[in-house]
Amino acid sequence: MRATFRALGIRNYRLWVVGALVSNVGTWMQRVAQDWLVLTVLTDHSGTSVGIATALQFLPILFLGPYAGVLADRHSKRTMLLWTQTAMGLFAVVLGLLVVTGSAQLWQVYAAALALGVASSFDVTARQAFVSDVVGPANLANAVALNSASFNLARLGGPGIAGLLIAWIGTGPVFLLNAASFAAVLLSLLRMRTAELFPMQPTPHGNHQIAEGFRYVRERPDLMLIFILTGVVGTFGMNFQVTNALMATAVFGQGPGKYGLLGSIMAVGTLAGALLAAGRQGPRLRFLLGGAIGLGVFSLVASVMPYYWLYAGSLVLVGLALMTFMNSSMTSIQLSVEPQFRGRVLSLYLAVMQGGTAVGGPVVGWVGTEFGGRWSVAVSGIAVLLAALCAVVLVSRQRRRFLRDLAQQDGETSPGSMKVKP
Repeated sequence: MRATFRALGIRNYRLWVVGALVSNVGTWMQRVAQDWLVLTVLTDHSGTSVGIATALQFLPILFLGPYAGVLADRHSKRTMLLWTQTAMGLFAVVLGLLVVTGSAQLWQVYAAALALGVASSFDVTARQAFVSDVVGPANLANAVALNSASFNLARLGGPGIAGLLIAWIGTGPVFLLNAASFAAVLLSLLRMRTAELFPMQPTPHGNHQIAEGFRYVRERPDLMLIFILTGVVGTFGMNFQVTNALMATAVFGQGPGKYGLLGSIMAVGTLAGALLAAGRQGPRLRFLLGGAIGLGVFSLVASVMPYYWLYAGSLVLVGLALMTFMNSSMTSIQLSVEPQFRGRVLSLYLAVMQGGTAVGGPVVGWVGTEFGGRWSVAVSGIAVLLAALCAVVLVSRQRRRFLRDLAQQDGETSPGSMKVKP
């Protein structure tokens, strides 16, 4: 148990986790409120519109993510976070006031989602890279897993709280509560002891630094495998905002409370996956591939559940598989990438994941609108499962080739071998 929570022994990290937990609760509340506002207030249960709002929130990272990675490698990540967290809080205030005053329109929600996505493009890269500055290399794998645990602990309560608040006071106040939650992160950053941080040496200014990041990833087969799988998972396997909204309303005929509860129930699985990862010493290829396979299989199982509570229960397994995959991929990147490239590689990884969600959101929403909510879940599961099985075949062939080369070269290491432990 002590090994599972060892990073919490660092004062700066404790501050960071507490601030992030409060802010993440607010973030999950806003996600539920935004989807409910679009789905039931501003449209007539349009899954496509929910997908567009999701896409606008995640699309900017496709274009801004690589540049955000360069900034994270060049400058203080703590300073970047102070600016981005402030901006996102202000955007939440504006959207909340529009809804409270009854003047919110669909295009304004789209604009707010886009603005939040722009700020988040810089925030998410700096936030992930900042973990190594807070805990140092010795506790990095544990801290990455505990970050996921904090995020999913917030997910456990945030959607359920949002559902109750929406039914009680409406969506507008939920946006304003999220705006207030950003103060917790800002306070945690300001209270950190900068002398106890582990900042890396900033990357000097230079030409073609974004291209260098792309080239670094392209020359690493292990990273390419992670990026391709993450792209498919992000595009099809992480649009639960869309699929759960469609399943709760169109398939099971439930209200905002039961819709919000789906996110909380799923968080039981993701939290369990994060805590299990925190107890592991490092990434393993079998957890990466197994998590992707499990996500595909359990999504297919969820798609055929006949009753609301059976569907909700199946989301625990979906969440467990998803977090197993995500923790394995993130830890592999954090531990295997050279420090001077970490910001750029993380930004590309997050661009693939969140950009995939942006691309897949409208597609999954359209499938659900045209063919029914169950098909939106099923198509997502099929896509992820096929990609995972292809990855297993590829890794098996590469491993055999590696062993053959190893025998022929009398102990020399194949340059194309996977760097993630088996």
